Amino acid sequence: MNTPVKRHKGPAPKAANDNSNLRDRLQAARLGWRDIVYGSIGWGAAMAISAQAWLWLSIAALTSHYWSLTALAFVGAAVAWPLSLAAFRFIAFRRGRQAAFAAAFICLTIFTIGVTSVMFAFIYRNFYAQWHGDPFTKLWLIQFTFTTASALYQFAVQGLRLYLPVGVVFLFAASYLLASKHSVPKTRKTGTFV
Repeated sequence: MNTPVKRHKGPAPKAANDNSNLRDRLQAARLGWRDIVYGSIGWGAAMAISAQAWLWLSIAALTSHYWSLTALAFVGAAVAWPLSLAAFRFIAFRRGRQAAFAAAFICLTIFTIGVTSVMFAFIYRNFYAQWHGDPFTKLWLIQFTFTTASALYQFAVQGLRLYLPVGVVFLFAASYLLASKHSVPKTRKTGTFV
C-alpha cells in the first residue's frame, strides 16, 4: 500500500521562523524607563568625565569652552545611550558573552561618537548660519553641506581626543557590564552518545 508522502514546502517555515526571530529580537531590544534614565545619566557622566580628564591632561583646562565641551560630551552620550543599548540588545540576542561584549563595544562607540558629532555639527552650523545665504536656495544648500562636512571633519580630528584615554576605560567597563548582564542562551542537550 502506497501512502502519499506529505512534503513540506521549504521557504514557508523559514519565513515564519524569521518573522518570529525578528519579533523576539525587537522584543529583547525594548527598553524600560530605568534603563534609559539611569543608563543615560551614567554614560553621559562617564563621557563628561572623560572630556574633562582630557582637557586637564592636555591643556590644563585652559580653555573658555571647558564647560560647553563637557556639556556636549554629556548630552551626546546621554542621547546615544538608549540607541546603543537597544542596538546592542538587538544584535546580541541569543549570542554568547564574547559576542555580546563585542556588540556592546561597537554600539557604544558608534552611537556615542555619531550622536555627539551630529550635535557638534548642528551647533557649528548654527554659529555660521548668520553668514549664510537665504534659506533653501542653491547657495544656502552648498553652504549648509560644506559647513556640516567641515564640522564633522573637525570633530573627527579634534573632538575624538575628548574620549582618550579615560573614555576608552569607561567603554571597556560599560561593555563588560552589559555583556555580563546579558543572558546567554542555554545549549540544548542531544540524546546521542559520543
